[in-house]
Amino acid sequence: MKEAAGSEAGNITVELELVAEVVSQQLESMLSVGNYDAVKLLLKPVQPVDIAEAIGNLPTNLQALAFRFLGKDEAISVYEYLDSATQQSLLRLLRSGEMREVVEEMSPDDRARLLEELPAKVVRQLLSELSPEERRVTAQLLGYEAETAGRLMTTEYIALKENQTAATALEIVRRRARDTETIYSLYVTDAERCLTGILSLRDLVTADLNARIGDVMTGDVLSVATDTDQEKVARTIQRYDFLAVPVVDSEQRLVGIVTVDDVIDVIEQEATRDLYAAGAVQAGDEDDYFSSNLFTVARRRIVWLSVLVVASFFTSEVIAANEAVLKQVVLLAAFIPLLGGTGGNVGAQSSTVVIRGLSTQSISVLKPLQAVLREAMAGALLGVLMTIVVLPFAWWRGGGALVGVSVGISLLAITTLAATAGAAFPLLFDRMGLDPALMSTPFITTCTDVAGTLIYLKTAQWLLLNLPQLGQAAGISTQFLAASAF
Repeated sequence: MKEAAGSEAGNITVELELVAEVVSQQLESMLSVGNYDAVKLLLKPVQPVDIAEAIGNLPTNLQALAFRFLGKDEAISVYEYLDSATQQSLLRLLRSGEMREVVEEMSPDDRARLLEELPAKVVRQLLSELSPEERRVTAQLLGYEAETAGRLMTTEYIALKENQTAATALEIVRRRARDTETIYSLYVTDAERCLTGILSLRDLVTADLNARIGDVMTGDVLSVATDTDQEKVARTIQRYDFLAVPVVDSEQRLVGIVTVDDVIDVIEQEATRDLYAAGAVQAGDEDDYFSSNLFTVARRRIVWLSVLVVASFFTSEVIAANEAVLKQVVLLAAFIPLLGGTGGNVGAQSSTVVIRGLSTQSISVLKPLQAVLREAMAGALLGVLMTIVVLPFAWWRGGGALVGVSVGISLLAITTLAATAGAAFPLLFDRMGLDPALMSTPFITTCTDVAGTLIYLKTAQWLLLNLPQLGQAAGISTQFLAASAF
């Protein structure tokens, strides 16, 4: 039975993933031939998020036409799910009166996100057409710094007073339920609107109707400030499994809430940025990346690629400065890519682990110095294990001890250095207030390439001069070492 149930669930998942694509294809076909009655029947059972994706996949000339077949309430919900490019397109294509109603009824936080993407002239026009109350709320949200709790929050919440009875509170919830983001968390404020407690809907429903809200609420309530970074807000909701977290101003007055659905978008956005940064891709509008033109794609990638190209110049200079040892033992050059690539990979692994730890705050259990030391030891251990594998091959391929020993010693040193740099740079940049994911990659690559090549060639140069003496000290014949070295 469990296997059958799992199979059915899997089939349903696949079908849900195809809903938007199927609806989009049918919409385009129906709209093209003018079968508008069929369009209404098609859209009626479809969820707003799927309708939004379907409309976004339509040709531009059909998007506005499809949107007009939605009822007012449905149109508002669908519009909030549309990507910013489609939202702006509909603003241009639809009449001012049609869009004014939609924008007016949008959630304040969704409206603020829409307006921050629009040209200033369009924003001024839309704001002037809003009702005074919605204009005030929107201006308030836009007044906060981008990517903060103030910009992310919504002002649609239910606030109760301590001296109200449970019966009164229930009546307030019934009256305002349709106009708020959530009713599962109710917030309690005093006469100055300062946050004093929180009350779950379950506690309210099960409380005695004559009980005071102040007697049944929870006084210890966790909140965030309006200037709190959105990523920290997301971590707070994730850590405590909140459906929403209240937002207070500098005087502890309740000004809004951040809901879990907005936090999911933030987590996705931040994760995407970190992935782009780790791949040396400049952050941009991630949602339209694959629809962007090639010049935009190249522009987003060229910045850090240029930095890495400049960094490679230093490696070239190191090789040029040690030309003499390469002329004596040409086979040394064959192992430079192996050492450079290994160092870069080890450094990337260490930086990924540390950046992940910083993002999730799990690294806080270790002090920065301990974290760096731990990765350095891990790098040394990796170097030993890899040396055991690589040294015999390098000895054989290089035709003697010189190349083999140089590669073995250098590999151990490079992996240790790369792991140390991979851990140290993200921690350093985080301490400086810079984005570790963005800054670490080019610096780690530069350090490992330049320092690794220098270590390798200097090690070979030293061994070239001292290997016979070392052999004599160890009781090995000079002839044997010379034959092995060359």
